[in-house]
Amino acid sequence: MSPSSAVPPSRLLDAIRGPAGVKALAPAQLPQLAQEIRDELIAVTSHSGGHIGPNLGVVELTIALHRVFTTPDDQLVFDVAHQGYVHKLLTGRGGEFFKRLRQTDGASGFLYRRESPHDAFGAGHAGTALSAALGMATARDLRGSHEHVVAVCGDAAFTCGITLEALNNVVSSTKRLIVILNDNEWSIAKNVGAISGYLNRLSTSPTYNKIHHDLDAFFKSFPTGVELNRVYHKWKRETKDFFVESSLFEKFGLRYLGPVDGHDLGALIKNLEFAAHCDVPVLIHVLTKKGKGLEAAIVHPEKFHGSGPFDPVTGESRKLVPGAPPNYQDVFGQALVRFAQANPNIVGITGAMPSGTGLSHLAAAVPRQFFDVGIAEEHAVLFAAGLATKGIRPVCAIYSTFLQRAYDQVIHDVALQNLPVTFCLDRAGLSPNDGPTHHGLFDLAYLRCVPNAVVMQPKDEDELVDMLHTSLQLPGPGFIRYPRGAGVGVKIKPQPALVPVGHAEVLREGSNLMIWALGHMVPDALELAARLHAEENLSVGVVNARFVKPLDRTLLLSHAACIPLLVTMEDHVLAGGFGSAVLEALQEADCATAVERIGWPDKFVEHGSSVEILRAAYGLAPTDIYRRVLDRWRHLSPERVEADV
Repeated sequence: MSPSSAVPPSRLLDAIRGPAGVKALAPAQLPQLAQEIRDELIAVTSHSGGHIGPNLGVVELTIALHRVFTTPDDQLVFDVAHQGYVHKLLTGRGGEFFKRLRQTDGASGFLYRRESPHDAFGAGHAGTALSAALGMATARDLRGSHEHVVAVCGDAAFTCGITLEALNNVVSSTKRLIVILNDNEWSIAKNVGAISGYLNRLSTSPTYNKIHHDLDAFFKSFPTGVELNRVYHKWKRETKDFFVESSLFEKFGLRYLGPVDGHDLGALIKNLEFAAHCDVPVLIHVLTKKGKGLEAAIVHPEKFHGSGPFDPVTGESRKLVPGAPPNYQDVFGQALVRFAQANPNIVGITGAMPSGTGLSHLAAAVPRQFFDVGIAEEHAVLFAAGLATKGIRPVCAIYSTFLQRAYDQVIHDVALQNLPVTFCLDRAGLSPNDGPTHHGLFDLAYLRCVPNAVVMQPKDEDELVDMLHTSLQLPGPGFIRYPRGAGVGVKIKPQPALVPVGHAEVLREGSNLMIWALGHMVPDALELAARLHAEENLSVGVVNARFVKPLDRTLLLSHAACIPLLVTMEDHVLAGGFGSAVLEALQEADCATAVERIGWPDKFVEHGSSVEILRAAYGLAPTDIYRRVLDRWRHLSPERVEADV
């Protein structure tokens, strides 16, 4: 066979079926594996989108973890787990399954216990790894087993209160735990606060790094081995304490190792092997480059933290829908800029999500009135409460599922004191590619029961601006929920209007059925009404509910008195949601009008390629809803229908 016709050798990555395949490679092959992984990450995420920056930064670290430890016997717990793509590739989830990343029937964008036994703990919110890993290590000690437990935490995780709470409990709970501090100076946006500054000083201290370098050079002149590593690290730790103050982590009782170059496989493996033989909790401080291997991700780390599809060469975003209306987050952000420029008492607060929430507009235009508190939603809400006691009008822009983390502060600190804080909940409804940790399907249920809360949802962009304007005039807390992605293309008025609190809007009159729809379900309701009229000659009205709390009981009861069937439509779970509020109002009025509720079932909804695919999977596609409503109409009591007709 001539050289030109020879079949090129397959990639190392293609032969990896699990961690044993990583261990079987020669050390000299590991850099090639790292490059192949980066190529695969870029190829897949450029098509499907995903958390490309964090994963490019942990390629060598993840390879080293699988060289030293053996999953699933040993447990690797990744904080947030959006940097778990490399782990998936090395644990038998490559090939076509990974190529469908974040798509229907493909790999989840996060670690997911149901997906693989190698995923020791699932997560989609930051700060969970250390507590979970500490629980696993303590359970191991109680059982008397000997597996390793490793928590891989980003530096931003240490801005989360729960991580610091776990850190405070490590030495009182276990003698054996390995913590990896993956320090790339970024969470989603640039890290903020004292912890970030401390880590930067620690990693750039000339005195510390000179001692670290000199000791490394001395010990590298000897043969390697675990025993020598023990001597090396003991001497390094005790010697540097003469010159450098003990690290924060050593004050909490963890042995501190580092900083270690997170892209030096030899150094990573050496430190991990040493940590595996320690009889005290160890923290390894690893310095990585977010986005390493993709120049655009290095230049624009915030954009490529979680990116949509992009050109793998230029890094330019691929516009899936040319000329699409602006995203709700940008409509909100631009409106807040207008209001804040007119009123210096209006401020915006984000928890490390300036771009994702749209508050980057405020940061650019009026930086004095913008606050990024890091991944600390509890603090964000309580901070807002404090501001509100002094005449400031804070606007907290927090994703629907992330506000769950601050529920106590919402009730105890804001609502109980009836403080005028506005909450803007992006990603209310489905966040299809991200899956159950990011679907905003529970906020109505957890907010509707809170006294003093005003809870609303706009049907379009213009109404979102009106609701933001209205909430900023409320005497107490206001909550505005809206979906991910583009609006419906409605032009925004030059001047916003106040929305009458607790008043719904009748968009179409009807005598047979009345559909009460919430938010972005309103267009679906209008289409459903038109189809029922065209195909069944039914008179169907549509109401834009606008407010879930307070509900427009007057209008609702007037409809219930004369219309045989009410239909509610919401992008939220049925349990405790908008439809439940309607049922409660009717029951309290002793009204037996039939109600058909359209919403999500009592389940955690998986990830999928699109909202449409997931709705179809749960019987919520437009045709499915049409059949449900028509069937309910046909099964109503004949006497009730005839009385109306």
